[in-house]
Amino acid sequence: MSTQLAVSETTKKTRFYAFKEMRASDWVVFVLLVLGALTMVFPLVYMIATSFMTKNQILSGSLTVIPNPPVFGKYSEVLKKGEFLRGILNSVKVEIPVLLIGGFTSSLAAFAFAKMNFRGKTTFFLMLLATIMIPFAVVMIPQYVMFTKLRWTNSLLPLIIPGCFGNVSMIFFLRQNLYSIPTELMEAAKLDGLGYFGIYSRIFLPLMKGALGTQLMLWFMGIWNDYLAPTIFLRSEKLWTLQVVIRSFNSYYAIQSDYALIMAASVIAMIPTLVLFFMFQKVIIQSIAISGIK
Repeated sequence: MSTQLAVSETTKKTRFYAFKEMRASDWVVFVLLVLGALTMVFPLVYMIATSFMTKNQILSGSLTVIPNPPVFGKYSEVLKKGEFLRGILNSVKVEIPVLLIGGFTSSLAAFAFAKMNFRGKTTFFLMLLATIMIPFAVVMIPQYVMFTKLRWTNSLLPLIIPGCFGNVSMIFFLRQNLYSIPTELMEAAKLDGLGYFGIYSRIFLPLMKGALGTQLMLWFMGIWNDYLAPTIFLRSEKLWTLQVVIRSFNSYYAIQSDYALIMAASVIAMIPTLVLFFMFQKVIIQSIAISGIK
């Protein structure tokens, strides 16, 4: 116990002297980073605080982050609205098939590009990777025309079907992760009589489950927060996903100056992504760092 205390004291002293010996340029960088962090965090803090404020306090014209008095009823009011709960359900309906099927196809494609040898593999992968550079604004009109001709625009299919064919970013990161796994495992499995799908499912899929889980969480956040695609493809209010429902709240309740309700709905919508990120923050950062090494 005494040894641990001594080590702890030594570590504290080392950190203190390191902090004390920072150069003037380091202090400038430190202060700028702190100011940048506060600037980025403040809108989030203000949004949460506004959800507990009264209408008079919000419209008073003075900037404050302390509700006086705090109002807690807006959250229950949001959860009682059928369109908000329906928006959550529609978002979940999109999430489940896209993550399950799209995660499978993405991992399968990553395995093929990382461990299989076939003609034109590098060319195909570079062509696939180049699609990341094409912004959605370029393809949304052709997609809308195509989905309209298929009569999909009044359903969730335009949000589900493309995602089931995989995610290019996930394929890239999983491919980089698979390069860290020895190819000799594949050769040994071939000698044991396993086919390519057996090698993928029995050997490589369990080994990359950490990276796959991380990418699925990041993809979940992207789908959950998607606003543009649902706005374009969904016409019926019964099919609106959560972000589109919040947009409709903003259009309707902003006229009534009920900003606290809009902020409460935004905070509830933000909770799943925040919980996932903070629970798996280290895993996400490690996975991205490892994938970027190769």
